[in-house]
Amino acid sequence: MTTVSPEVPGSGARRHELAGFLRSRRERITPEQVGLPRGRRRRTPGLRREEVAQLSAVGVTWYTWLEQARDIQVSPQVLDALAGALLLDRGERTHLFSLAGAVDPAPGADCTGVTPALRELLTRLEPFPACVQNSRYDILAYNRTYGRLLCDLDDIAPEDRNCMILAFTNEDWRAAVADLPAAHRLMTAKFRGAMAGHLAEPAWKALLGRLGAAPDFAEIWARHEVVGTANRTKLFHNARVGPLRLDHTDLWLGPSPGPRMVTYVPADEESRQGLERLLESALADA
Repeated sequence: MTTVSPEVPGSGARRHELAGFLRSRRERITPEQVGLPRGRRRRTPGLRREEVAQLSAVGVTWYTWLEQARDIQVSPQVLDALAGALLLDRGERTHLFSLAGAVDPAPGADCTGVTPALRELLTRLEPFPACVQNSRYDILAYNRTYGRLLCDLDDIAPEDRNCMILAFTNEDWRAAVADLPAAHRLMTAKFRGAMAGHLAEPAWKALLGRLGAAPDFAEIWARHEVVGTANRTKLFHNARVGPLRLDHTDLWLGPSPGPRMVTYVPADEESRQGLERLLESALADA
């Protein structure tokens, strides 16, 4: 006797939307755009299905089923290959993964939530350091004072602008934190708490893999400590202006613990003057 599992509500509509999206993207690309010969007997506008399958290194039958909205499983790695073969831009790639109900294993440095208005707000907060982070500690945008607070972020590759990575591997960042062991324990506990809802997501697993290579991280991670978010006063030793005592505040941009604006306000007059000198130094370097 054959049993059929009930379909998840909305999944059929998503599959049909995904099929139509793939077909439309395939039909808009010319063979010349992807280095394929046009040939004399091309009736299909754009690429053929077998050409997309070839470019993506997947089976022709499997890709055909995908365009037919069949109920098949598709991995993030295959979606990544399809996005490249179909020359999807950032918005289209995000739409592809959303329709497939998958998490992008290689998100770009830009975040659709960091609007021009939000970037303007970051600038207006100067000389107070501020940045936009996601729950994975990726630094998505920052103002000039934050860019010089712990290290020179402009010299860091976008894919490495992650507070966890920098706190465990970047010597300038580590030197700027007054109590590094305590900061490591707190950050790791917050990271573990945030990761609980993302255990199977490739981007989170990739970050955890990178952190595992840091000598200090493995021992702290093994403690299984968890802590929630909290605002507090932090002490930094900035290489340009000296000690800074700053009150840390998270301003949530969506459902907690999602994207947030991280802000630092001086806790005393000496720190306020230090932030003003730090901004002057950043402007001089520009």
